[in-house]
Amino acid sequence: MRTVHEILGWLIVATNGVVGLWALVAHWKPAARATVLWVATAAAQFLIFVQVILGVVYQSTSGIEAPGIHQFYGFITLLTVALIYSYRQQIERWRYLLYGFGGLFIMGLALRTVFLPGG
Repeated sequence: MRTVHEILGWLIVATNGVVGLWALVAHWKPAARATVLWVATAAAQFLIFVQVILGVVYQSTSGIEAPGIHQFYGFITLLTVALIYSYRQQIERWRYLLYGFGGLFIMGLALRTVFLPGG
């Protein structure tokens, strides 16, 4: 289960980086705006929920205690998804920038989490 958790961590880094960059491009290039961007963004962010659940299950079944800072960054990443989603209608005009920079921020949080002890 640890290997799956590690691979999924890197997948979260990659997918959120890609959709983040794609959303930034879509802000300035309308040709890059497509429904598949939102599907890919939802999938990339959904992986975070799966990762947190997997991490909790892994920790509770293996008896291994992940460092608190690793858990903190994991939950902050999850909270970031919720915050981005909650602001999407309030700043409709800037939605692509919100999801672009948000995706890159999530990528950074995920990178930090992967490189922490226990990650």
